[in-house]
Amino acid sequence: MAKNHGAAALLIASLLVVAVTLADARVTLQVQRHSVNGGYAAKAVPALTCNKVNAVQSGDTCSSIADGAGLAQEDFLGFNPNINCVKIFLGQWVCLDASAA
Repeated sequence: MAKNHGAAALLIASLLVVAVTLADARVTLQVQRHSVNGGYAAKAVPALTCNKVNAVQSGDTCSSIADGAGLAQEDFLGFNPNINCVKIFLGQWVCLDASAA
């Protein structure tokens, strides 16, 4: 029965993506795993162009990178919507500044 719930959730998410895409072609729907509680959240975000990137250094965390760049955690995560803060890796490119595409 759990497999049916997963399939239903995937179908609903797919239909939501189509609806959002049709409503505004410049807005995308991203489903991302929340880095704190491990749950999933869907939110519509405008398409962004990254203006400044940085490579993850030894000992970096999402919080330390955001702080070092003078960004709020929410802004950093908005610029990097697909980042998994639990599994960032040495040399991974992260966006530190972005603007609407």
